[in-house]
Amino acid sequence: MNCPYKPPTNNNLEKEEPIMTALAADKQNPQRRDGNALGFPVAASACVYAGALACVNAAGYALAGSDTAALIFEGVADEQKDNSAGSNGDLTVTLLRRGLFKCILDTVITQANVGDNVFLVDDQSVDLTGNVSHGIYCGVIAGYIDTTHAWIDIEPAIAFADIATHIADASAAHAASAISIADAGAHTAQTEAEAAMQEIYQHILTTKGHLSIPMPVITEAGVALAVFANASSATPGFCATAKGMGIRWNNHANPGGVAVKIPVPPDADVAANMTLNILAAKVGATEADAVTFTVLAYNNDVDALYDADVDFGGATSAMGGTTATKTIQHVTLTLALANLTAYPAAIELVINPTDGKLETDDVILLAAWIDYQRKLLTA
Repeated sequence: MNCPYKPPTNNNLEKEEPIMTALAADKQNPQRRDGNALGFPVAASACVYAGALACVNAAGYALAGSDTAALIFEGVADEQKDNSAGSNGDLTVTLLRRGLFKCILDTVITQANVGDNVFLVDDQSVDLTGNVSHGIYCGVIAGYIDTTHAWIDIEPAIAFADIATHIADASAAHAASAISIADAGAHTAQTEAEAAMQEIYQHILTTKGHLSIPMPVITEAGVALAVFANASSATPGFCATAKGMGIRWNNHANPGGVAVKIPVPPDADVAANMTLNILAAKVGATEADAVTFTVLAYNNDVDALYDADVDFGGATSAMGGTTATKTIQHVTLTLALANLTAYPAAIELVINPTDGKLETDDVILLAAWIDYQRKLLTA
């Protein structure tokens, strides 16, 4: 059975009703509007002409549209309201929020521009995205009239049908700094999208790759390394104790080198320096020389001649001087970006204590690795 119609007892649909609990019966006086027009309080000192493309500012007050940061398009003025001498909200202007409106295009268009988004230039002119500064989205070209006029459908802008374009203005209410994030997984301490994105970008841009260097097994002369002979020989050798394992040099003015080859990782950004790291122990009870390692570095890269590369190595930072115990120290050498080649390629290294520095010292190379900057992927 149909419910009998009961006319509303109060014809003033704008009257505020007291806050009550949820409905338990039909509501006899539902308040509604068709949304085609809506009144907006006018900003202080603003004049909005009839037919003007109109916006609200960050405070929510209406004013004439323009290519200005922080404005949001809200419709076309149905009347003139001059609040030039007034304060915020002294006057109210009615804005039309549906329909096609003839607008001036600030640059030449063609029939092919039908369907393109447009953005405010001023209160009667619009333009395509590349010709404006702040991207105040105001509609879509629905119909071509001539090279400088078109019918603009404002409803997509009012309905935020193209939110990504609408918020292209990265200021005020549009800014990422005004967008909160839930972060249900507690992955960041940030509470706003902008701060969280900066945190993510900083992490991506500073993430280091780590390239382990296997312990060399041959000398620079191509001879397999043997067990260290504990003698004043130019030839290095393997040594292993209960507390350490490495390649050892002892008491020689011109110690020989060990050779190793490592591939360049596919994710290495060769537009940034790499850093060779060496952990080594040194003992020299009577010798105060600051021992460095000399590193020869060569590229093996595609289309290059096999034996024509130029050494781009050098000397590492120095290990400490006199010490009676084998203190482990960390030294480094920058492999300059100007010399690096991208994957597919390999780096060949020859490492030895610098000539004239070892003398009566005893040095053990314990580990080596390369730190590199990872590529920031764009596709």
